[in-house]
Amino acid sequence: MRRFTTIGEFHAFLQLPPPEHPLLSVVDVGTLPPREGEEPTSMVFDFYSIGVKRLHNVRGQYGQHPFDFNEGVLSFMAPNQVFSLAVADPAQKIEKSGWVVYLHPDFIWNTPLAKTIPQYDFWDYSLKESLFLSSKEEATILSIIFAMQQEYVSNIDRFSKPIIVSHLESLLQYADRFYHRQFLTREKANHEVLERVETLLHDYFNRDNVLETGLPTVQYVAECLHLSPKYLSNLLRMVTGQNTQQHIHARLIAKAKEKLSTTTLTVSEIAYQLGFEHVPSFSKLFKTKTNLSPQEFRASFN
Repeated sequence: MRRFTTIGEFHAFLQLPPPEHPLLSVVDVGTLPPREGEEPTSMVFDFYSIGVKRLHNVRGQYGQHPFDFNEGVLSFMAPNQVFSLAVADPAQKIEKSGWVVYLHPDFIWNTPLAKTIPQYDFWDYSLKESLFLSSKEEATILSIIFAMQQEYVSNIDRFSKPIIVSHLESLLQYADRFYHRQFLTREKANHEVLERVETLLHDYFNRDNVLETGLPTVQYVAECLHLSPKYLSNLLRMVTGQNTQQHIHARLIAKAKEKLSTTTLTVSEIAYQLGFEHVPSFSKLFKTKTNLSPQEFRASFN
C-alpha cells in the first residue's frame, strides 16, 4: 500500500505539475498523462477526494467492494480510506474524463466547514454506492467545480480561501440533496433491499444458535447485503422512516412477543435465546418499545 500525505506528492505520482495551492487541487481527469510503470497494489490519501469522472477500462477497489467508473458518478473519499485502481484489459485503451477535487483538511482548518464536513454520511459510503447524477445534476456539480477551478488558478489573495470554502459547502449540500433524490427515485431497488433486510433478520432470529452468535449488529446486516452501514441506514430511513438498528429492534421485539405469548419459557430463557447476555438489557429494551415489561405483556396477553 502506498500512502500519499500531500497533494503535491500525488500530483508527482500522476506526472502533473505541482498544485497551484499546496492544500487544494482541481484536476481535469481528461488531461492526465498516461502512466508508465507498475501501479501500487492499493493507495490511501491523507486528504479528501471528490470526483465526477468516467474511467473506461479501469477497475477499482474501494474497501472490500469492486467498482467500475463506466457511468458518470459523484464519489467521495475521506482521508485514510484505502482504494486501488487497475487496468481491466491491457490490450484496450483507457478512456477518461471528468474532474476531481483534492482537499487537505488543513485548508479548511478553523472554518465552520471543518466541523460540518465529517457529518456528511456519504464519506462512509462505498464506491458502488456513489451518487449517480442526472445530466442536470451533473451540470450543477460541474459548475461549482469550474467556479472553484477558476478561483484556484487565479492569484491567491485573502478572498480566495473563503470563496473556495463557500463553493465546497455548496457542492456538499447539493450532493446531500441529490443523494436523497436517489434514495427516493430508486424505489424498486430500495424496496428489494428492504425485503432482503426483513428476510435476513427473520432468518437470523429463527436460527438455533442465536445464543452463541449474539444480537445482530448494523455492521453485520450491512455486510450481508454488501452495503456500507450508513448507506443502508439512510436508505431504510427514506423508505420506512426507521434506520437499520430500529429494524433490528422491531424484528427482535416481534420475536420476543411471539415467544412470550406462545411458549412457557421464562423471560430469562427468552432473553438468552434472542442473543442477550444480560436479562435486564432485554427487559429494558422491551419496555422501551412496548411500554410494558415482558411479564406485563405476557399477563395482558393471557
